Amino acid sequence: MHSSRKPVLMVIAGPTAVGKTRFAIEVAKQLRTEIISCDSRQMYREMRIGTAVPSEQELAAVPHHFIGNLSVSDYYNASMFEQECLALLDNLFLKYPVVVMTGGAGLYIDAVVNGIDDFPAVDAEIRKTVTEWHTMYGIEYLRRQLKLLDPEHFARVDVHNPKRITKAIEVCLQTGKPYSSFLTGMQRTRPFDTVKIALNRPREELFDRINRRTCEMMKTGLLEEAEQLFPYRHLNALNTVGYRELFDYMTGACSLETATELIRRNTRRYAKRQLTWFARDRTWQWIHPDTDGGSVVQAMDYPDRHTAQNPLNPNSAKVS
Repeated sequence: MHSSRKPVLMVIAGPTAVGKTRFAIEVAKQLRTEIISCDSRQMYREMRIGTAVPSEQELAAVPHHFIGNLSVSDYYNASMFEQECLALLDNLFLKYPVVVMTGGAGLYIDAVVNGIDDFPAVDAEIRKTVTEWHTMYGIEYLRRQLKLLDPEHFARVDVHNPKRITKAIEVCLQTGKPYSSFLTGMQRTRPFDTVKIALNRPREELFDRINRRTCEMMKTGLLEEAEQLFPYRHLNALNTVGYRELFDYMTGACSLETATELIRRNTRRYAKRQLTWFARDRTWQWIHPDTDGGSVVQAMDYPDRHTAQNPLNPNSAKVS
């Protein structure tokens, strides 16, 4: 199946709503292996509807890991995921020559595949302070703070991602040093090879799926799920598309119709950011989710098979 003697981690990534769950299950069944979820929000057991957790039937079809393993009150980050995932892979590779990992959290994927820089632990009080800043003054205040503390990192960070901004500020306050000074960019050596499959659809098709999935989430109880989580809205885990818009509705900031439309819009924007993230790395093999999983398994010996001229590859066209 693979030319190397090393075991293989097959990563199946792509934007939200593209169809990763179905495709990954199909491939895992072909390989008779297990799935590691790499979705930074599906880990929270209280956030099932809004994070599109696989159905009970899907979870029963193939063993899954890192789904519903945390509570929204738990502190978690990409470095912790890296260590826990690598330990799990050590055990899984004793049973399987190939393990599938799927999700859209680019930072978490990079942490496992390439390694993540080592950052100092942050005191709970500092974390609480920065969280309160975000709650009281909003993301623009956090941006100004990061620009003062570390202008170099501010120039390249995703300023629309409060989690990234918050983490950088926490490290700056904890150490008195710029967050950027801890970014070595050194790639770790792994005891496994990696095959990287990125799923994508034509933009109109992807956006239609996002819009329809939002409607389905609302029908199946997303509002009720958000109402149960409303008392915990200050937690970082709940600063997530689908929840924060409904929290605004609950506080009277907008109508339910407006909140639902904002979920659609913000999910589409999130999908664009995911595509931009994955497009930076030309080692991804871009395919349509309707591609037969069996053919993908058969093609694993040919990592350069899907090239940039693929019309679904954001490297070949502007991600707008």
